[in-house]
Amino acid sequence: MDANPRWTRRPEGSTWGDWGPDDQLGRLNLLTPQKVLQGIAEVKEGRAFCLSLPLDYPGGEGFSPSRLPPELMPTQRVGGRANMAVPLRCYDPTALDVICDDRVLLTLQYSTQWDTLAHVGQMFDVDGDGKLEDVFYNGYRAGTDIAGPVLYTGMAESRNDVPQGAHKLGVENMAVSCVQGRGVMIDLEAHFGRSGLSVGYDDLMMVLEKDKVEVEQGDLVCIRTGFAKMLLGMNKKPDRDKLFGTNCTLDGRDRQLLNWITDSGAVALLADNFGVESTPAKPCMDDYCAQLPLHAHCLFKLGCYLGEMWYLSDLADWLRAAGRNRFLLTAPPLRLPGAVGSPATPVATV
Repeated sequence: MDANPRWTRRPEGSTWGDWGPDDQLGRLNLLTPQKVLQGIAEVKEGRAFCLSLPLDYPGGEGFSPSRLPPELMPTQRVGGRANMAVPLRCYDPTALDVICDDRVLLTLQYSTQWDTLAHVGQMFDVDGDGKLEDVFYNGYRAGTDIAGPVLYTGMAESRNDVPQGAHKLGVENMAVSCVQGRGVMIDLEAHFGRSGLSVGYDDLMMVLEKDKVEVEQGDLVCIRTGFAKMLLGMNKKPDRDKLFGTNCTLDGRDRQLLNWITDSGAVALLADNFGVESTPAKPCMDDYCAQLPLHAHCLFKLGCYLGEMWYLSDLADWLRAAGRNRFLLTAPPLRLPGAVGSPATPVATV
């Protein structure tokens, strides 16, 4: 591990610096050509599954008033005419063309989505001087590397000269890497149904043993709970209590479970529920705690990516019927520089 210009002390158990002082990929470094070939080797039938909800789901304000459904609209021609089914003969009597052209105002984490490493950081003493600072994976700093309009811990003054957004760890790094490799399905719904269980390490190990699932370094792990299928059936009128009360989540306070994520070498955890982990998390016994402990462990410490509200039910049902749990997964996000999240239209090929 090379000396790092941003920190002298890294979180215990983290991967900071393991892939160089300026690494912005985290565990995407484990998605090697060999892992792509392993994914391709799982293609037996040539059948593909779309793993995205329609991007206007969940509907309305969904689960957060700051995340709104897409607003789709035509672009405008000079003079105010909308570019939707416009016959070009209006402008050129010899033209046969009829043109449509549109744009969208899109909340990037409203529906099926990727969380980047710039999505969740922590207050952490990176210099070992007893002072907490607002930082992200590999010590990238809030206020400069990932900038917003507020005064950050450890900064003497806000930086109005830094444009807002993720200047490091942005989603474009994921897009360039292509995010393709071997997917592995963990089917919690098949074992726990609509129990609303907060799944801990022992529960997860039982599922892996019964279904003969093996997660290896560099795998992309999908977790089916049934949440997205239930959401799709609600026709853009989500019943939050029913969705959150009856579908499984991972227990982010279970230290054994977090240790398993560390040891597994998984590149990403991709769930069909709202946040992968239980929200709110179980009570914390320490004086100060992360409110999203699994997010903190994965995004902040490990560089392990998270995906939420993926549509996994059709794929999971097919795999279970076929006695399989592995497949080729292709899931690049939008190549949108500076974004901290992205919609996704992942494709599984079996």
